[in-house]
Amino acid sequence: MTPQQISDAELAGQPAAYWTGVAYEALIAFTRAQQAAKGYTQPQFWLLRNLSENDISPDGEGMTLPELREAMTSYIRPEDDLAAEAAVLLERGWLTQDAEDRLWLTEEGEQARVDLARNAPAIRAALHEGIGDADYVTTVKVLQRLIRNAGGTVA
Repeated sequence: MTPQQISDAELAGQPAAYWTGVAYEALIAFTRAQQAAKGYTQPQFWLLRNLSENDISPDGEGMTLPELREAMTSYIRPEDDLAAEAAVLLERGWLTQDAEDRLWLTEEGEQARVDLARNAPAIRAALHEGIGDADYVTTVKVLQRLIRNAGGTVA
């Protein structure tokens, strides 16, 4: 039976964990493929964002790889190698590293962060094609309720 042949009643009985897992993997794979086509990786973008005082960093201060890993703990994937990703950004001149192994965003890195962020709306638009804002909001609210029902916290 194909997904199009499954009735709403049958869908209602299917496990949310299965579908959220499938969705997560598909969304991450799509996003990363789009970013790779533009010449960067999702972890590279996260490094730039976490080091930018104009984005996630509260103060623009440099951070070590362990500090960055800790800062990204809720969204980094097990296969992400921050040391290798940072090495690429160092080679590009987007980061520098000091004697204490703290990574710092360069002016070129900040400009790259701004430029790369411009790709996000197109990625979002592709993922949201055919999905109205009301349906999306309902989906997120349902997911948040499932999280709370499972004893998790919604930020």
